[in-house]
Amino acid sequence: MSIDFKDKVAIVTGAGGGLGKAYALELAKRGAKVVVNDLGGSRDGTGSSDAAAEVVAEIEAAGGTAMANGGSVTDFAHMEEMVAKAKEAWGGVHVLINNAGVLRDKTFAKMTPDDFRFVCDVHLNGSAMATKACWETFREQAYGRILMTASSTGLFGNFGQANYGAAKLGLAGLTKTLQLEGAKYNIRVNSLSPVAGTRMTEDIFPEEAFKLFAPENVVPAALFLVSEDGPTNAIVGAGGGGYHSAWVMMNDAVWLPDGERTVEGFAANWEKINAQTNLRAPQSGAEQSAAILKAMQEVTGTGPSSTRG
Repeated sequence: MSIDFKDKVAIVTGAGGGLGKAYALELAKRGAKVVVNDLGGSRDGTGSSDAAAEVVAEIEAAGGTAMANGGSVTDFAHMEEMVAKAKEAWGGVHVLINNAGVLRDKTFAKMTPDDFRFVCDVHLNGSAMATKACWETFREQAYGRILMTASSTGLFGNFGQANYGAAKLGLAGLTKTLQLEGAKYNIRVNSLSPVAGTRMTEDIFPEEAFKLFAPENVVPAALFLVSEDGPTNAIVGAGGGGYHSAWVMMNDAVWLPDGERTVEGFAANWEKINAQTNLRAPQSGAEQSAAILKAMQEVTGTGPSSTRG
C-alpha cells in the first residue's frame, strides 16, 4: 500500500529543523503542498532565524511546493493569517502537525512561574490555537487530519520537566476530546510521543544515541497518523526504529456500600481499587461513570443504566 498526500495541503509548525523539517520534507516528497511554520527561535523560545525559508528552498529544489510562515503559534491572529494564506494559495488545508515547542527544564523548586506558563503556552495553547485556526475549514470540507505532539514526559513523567510534562499530557487530553467532536466531520486526531535527536535534545542524548534517534525514524509514524486512512484517538510512540502504542487505562470499579464509604473503608479496599486487572482504554469520559454504575448494579442489582461523565 502506497500512502501519498497528492492534492493535500499540510501545515507543520516548528518545521524549521528537527522533527518538523523531517515531516515537511516527506510530506512534500509525497505530493503535499506544505506550509513550513517556524518562529525561528532557539529551544528556549528566544532569538530568530530564517529556518523556515531554508526548508522551503530545500523542498522547492527537490521539485515540491511550499511556503514559509513565521507566525507564533501562541498568537491566534497569526495562526488565522497562516491558514488564510494557505487557502488563498492552494484552496484548503487538510493536515495539521502541531510540532512547535520549547524547553525550559528545571526542577519544580527552581522553576519560575514564567517558565511554567511559557512552556505550557507554546506546547498546549499553541497547538490549540493552530488547531482552532484550521477547525472550521476542516468541518466545512469534511476532512481534517491533526497530529498533536505528546511526550513520554507527559505520559509517564520525567525529572525536571514539570512544565513540559503538564503541557504534553494536556495535548493527549485535547486529542481525546477533539477526536470525538470531529468524528462526524471526518476529522481524525492523534497524539505522537516521539524520541528524536533534535536541537531540543542535542545536549541530553549521548552522541551515539543522538545519531540513533534521528528524526527520520519518527516520520513513518507521524505521516501514517495524518494519512487519509489513518486511525483516530491513537497515542503512538516512535524513535530509533521502534514503534509502540500507549493508552489511558482504567480497571473495573469497586463499589463500596454506604457503611464502607469512609477513609478507612477506602483504605481497606485499596489493593482491589489499585489492581492492574481487567484493564481497558475508554473511548470517552462517560465510560468512567458507566463503570461505577455497572459495579453498583453487580452488587445491588439496581441503579440507572447510564449517566454522563
